[in-house]
Amino acid sequence: MIKRSLLALLALAFALLPYSMDVQAKEKEKKSPEAMRAELKAHVQSTIARFKKTDPGVERFLKDSAGYAVFPTIGKLGFILGGGYGEGEVYEAGKLIGVASLSFGTVGLQAGAQEYSEIIFFKDKADVDRFKQNKFEFDANASAVIWKSGAAAANDYRGGVAVFVLPKGGVMAEASIGSQKFAFKPESN
Repeated sequence: MIKRSLLALLALAFALLPYSMDVQAKEKEKKSPEAMRAELKAHVQSTIARFKKTDPGVERFLKDSAGYAVFPTIGKLGFILGGGYGEGEVYEAGKLIGVASLSFGTVGLQAGAQEYSEIIFFKDKADVDRFKQNKFEFDANASAVIWKSGAAAANDYRGGVAVFVLPKGGVMAEASIGSQKFAFKPESN
């Protein structure tokens, strides 16, 4: 009974996905690039505030990292094949330097839909430069810390980055493999 209900919900989500994406595309068409950019900036700032509220220890990463990328909303959907997308802002030495997109694909045992926020902190300038040169990618299921109070104090950088995730909604069960790819675009003055 539970399996049937889950499969029915998942089928409904997949059926509504093209409609949802069409509605989102039409909404974007109505907005000017400046309005969309201002909206992203506001979402990034509220995401940072949510991370700080959940765990004030994030200040250590915000102050000590060479840079960071904030993705306010990443949508993820999967049933055997999966994928996701999100857009965010990139900061170096505390200053906005550009925008980035994150996309990924996965394959394996997976079912569900999920939204979450993600912050990637870069330990030093070389890590930021690698990101800016679009030479940065990692496993879609890379070691990320699900954000909760005290998470910042208990974690540090691995491979030059620290990745934190704050769930927003949805349910995803998975045992899959894939990769996240990033595209950086410098801020135009």
